[in-house]
Amino acid sequence: MNPQVNYEQIPLKDYAERAYLDYSMYVVLDRALPFIGDGLKPVQRRIIYSMSELGLDAGAKPKKSARTVGDVIGKFHPHGDSACYEAMVLMAQPFSYRYPLVDGQGNFGSQDDPKSFAAMRYTESRLTPVAELLLEELGQGTVEWTPNFDGTLQEPSWLPARVPHVLLNGSTGIAVGMATDIPPHNLREIASACIHLLDEPEVSVAALCEHVRGPDFPTPAEIITSRNDLVAMYATGNGSVRCRAVYTKEQGNIIIMALPYQVSPSKIIEQIANQMRAKKLPMLEDLRDESDHQNAVRLVLIPRSNRIDLDEMMQHLFATTDLEKSYRINLNMIGLDGRPQVKNLKQILNEWLRFRQDTVTKRLQHRLAKVERRLHLIEALRIAFLNLDEVIRIVRSEEEPKPVLMQRFKLDDEQADYILETRLRQLARLEEMKLNAERDELEEERAKINVTLNSKARLKTLIKDELKADAKKYGDARRSPLIAREAAQALDETALVASEPITVVLSEKGWVRAAKGHDIDATTLNYREGDNFHNAAKGKTTQQVAFIDSSGRSYSTPAHTLPSARGNGEPLTGRFMPAPGARFDAVAMADAATKLVLASDFGYGFVTKFEALLGNKKSGKQLINMDDDAHVLAPAYVADSARDRIVVATNAGHLLMFSVAELPELDNGGKGNKLIEIPKAKLSQGERVAGIAVVAEGKGEVTLWAGQRKLILKWADLVEYNGNRAQRGSSLPRGFQRVDRIEASN
Repeated sequence: MNPQVNYEQIPLKDYAERAYLDYSMYVVLDRALPFIGDGLKPVQRRIIYSMSELGLDAGAKPKKSARTVGDVIGKFHPHGDSACYEAMVLMAQPFSYRYPLVDGQGNFGSQDDPKSFAAMRYTESRLTPVAELLLEELGQGTVEWTPNFDGTLQEPSWLPARVPHVLLNGSTGIAVGMATDIPPHNLREIASACIHLLDEPEVSVAALCEHVRGPDFPTPAEIITSRNDLVAMYATGNGSVRCRAVYTKEQGNIIIMALPYQVSPSKIIEQIANQMRAKKLPMLEDLRDESDHQNAVRLVLIPRSNRIDLDEMMQHLFATTDLEKSYRINLNMIGLDGRPQVKNLKQILNEWLRFRQDTVTKRLQHRLAKVERRLHLIEALRIAFLNLDEVIRIVRSEEEPKPVLMQRFKLDDEQADYILETRLRQLARLEEMKLNAERDELEEERAKINVTLNSKARLKTLIKDELKADAKKYGDARRSPLIAREAAQALDETALVASEPITVVLSEKGWVRAAKGHDIDATTLNYREGDNFHNAAKGKTTQQVAFIDSSGRSYSTPAHTLPSARGNGEPLTGRFMPAPGARFDAVAMADAATKLVLASDFGYGFVTKFEALLGNKKSGKQLINMDDDAHVLAPAYVADSARDRIVVATNAGHLLMFSVAELPELDNGGKGNKLIEIPKAKLSQGERVAGIAVVAEGKGEVTLWAGQRKLILKWADLVEYNGNRAQRGSSLPRGFQRVDRIEASN
């Protein structure tokens, strides 16, 4: 080890902590957050300063962007050229900046794709007239200068902004442990608020919001946040702003004319197209992008028919796409004390006005010093005029005329040098008259400056006059209209589905599928090997479909989400989580208020509404209390609880009909009451209820199936089997002692 090497030994923990803290402070202060004075981050400030040094003002001929970027990274900002160029492009995009600071020629991106700008070797750029508000007072003693990264040049620590630029174009950035999201604002509104604050320093934030009504984005999309929410946002420095696209109706179509800030038309088209492909927008037929140079945004939505409620459709699209977007607001910036802080509107404007007063004071003091120096030199010339012969004699005869002049006429060193450097032609009589006029003008200017510097009221008046002039010259009307509206709500999922008849088919192995129409013979469909038809239910695509397993649990799902009957469907175990060993026994579809009879093959049942079968959990809900080894029968639908009759058939050939009113109505499920008497001995021998059906009094009929044989019982036949609930019932004719299933028709 070399004993002459000077090094420091510290624990790794301490070194890592210190290094990360240094990095964090750098990111916060020198990269991510804007300074309240000029509203710029260091890279933006250096770009604008470099362009001014290159002479690229608003009236100059633009130069290649690569020239500007080269100057910036070579002189002031030793970072990547692509990041620097991207920062410059952002300041040139009129859809990104409310008041662009760079005038770009060439491809600087588009609202559809802001990152699609051309390489810097192709584009040219110069400053915009608005940039003069940042640079005009730069050389007037208004800023502090610091060495650049290699110490060879000086750069301004900030720019002497004449307006609160920190609010005009806003800023976004992510630092370490903090971030900033400052929205853009309208110059005229901000200037008006500053003037009001100068007149009434004790004014409230709510009163300032009479001038600053809200953010003003580059796009004409609506700001729908309520005034109370906007005032609360400006009072705390935190909140959110919601923007909504603007649309019109043209020949039965929807024309979207403006999108929220930083939302691209292509993304909107993609979002809507995805919903159309997923069949979640049945009311929309087609959409087109007709945007061009004349219309930056023109999206055409074509409804499926003229009966579609266009406003309701747009409300749904606002809620489900970026046609309505919320922006986080976090007014975090570096204050005059060099510390980051989230500030409210009054704090921002107060602090900026202090910055502006300091800037104007420095500018006036700088000008006063120049005026006084010029008057000092003019006084020396006047002495030379009054004593011209003596001055000439001293200059001609003395070896060192300077000290003699200083002693003879009581001049200082600067005055003596100025006299000696003056050309003879400047001592003509005409020049003396010009000097006297200049002296009078400068003395008048000095008096005005002194009065302004010594009077706070005059200083405020000067600042107000300059703000008014700048707002008039560079300001414009508000672009983002403020229209308070409620946040859009998406339509219910069933409202987005076309109402079509379907038949839901359940197989023995628990596979499900949906066939279009009600005239489907589910028994003739193809099933997986070892699987067969088990149950079916008819309904509409807008309804829910419920499944009941052998443990008595009920599960539900929207009918339109089921797979097509063209294939084998999908297993219900992929959607739900039944108990181990349970099988799906029944399927039902109806409106929520429809009543139906639920029963087990052990002969117990009850009446309930279809909504009792619905549940959102994958594990379902317990609905029927089942006996061991019992199974759920296919439900029977009730039209009139007081008049309808329920027909119960056992597989041993017993049939019973009784009034549905004899069954209890259970909203929360249960075991129910006995439907038909099956002796225990018969249960042990395998007698079960084969099925149930509900028929209308006086006109109903049922069909009984025993293998391939069927028996149709009309109302006159069914009357013979009429009885009371829980009776044994009557035996069916010979050949139907092994009933498989029962169907009703009314």
